[in-house]
Amino acid sequence: MARERTPADLVGAEPGAEFEITFDGRPVTGLPGQSIAAALWGAGILAWRTTRNGARPRGAFCGIGQCYDCLATVNGEPNRRACLVPARPGDAITTQEGHGHDRIGS
Repeated sequence: MARERTPADLVGAEPGAEFEITFDGRPVTGLPGQSIAAALWGAGILAWRTTRNGARPRGAFCGIGQCYDCLATVNGEPNRRACLVPARPGDAITTQEGHGHDRIGS
């Protein structure tokens, strides 16, 4: 019986070595070329932001940087679009609450 081929087999992809990022202090594995959203999804994390009104959870929605649902705080910088920001070794992602600033107008 022939072995079932994976998508990586079909394109001949050979991903580089895994690396670690953190989400709210929890270790998450990333791969070279992955966005932060993809690395979080791969770890089963689907939400990393809450809305300003109602604190409803949000994560990636469109995946192409148009909807802004995927905003995250990356290395202390709020309002980064996780679907567009490449994951890098040692990145620290934290849940962004609301608009991502400590005070209104900051």
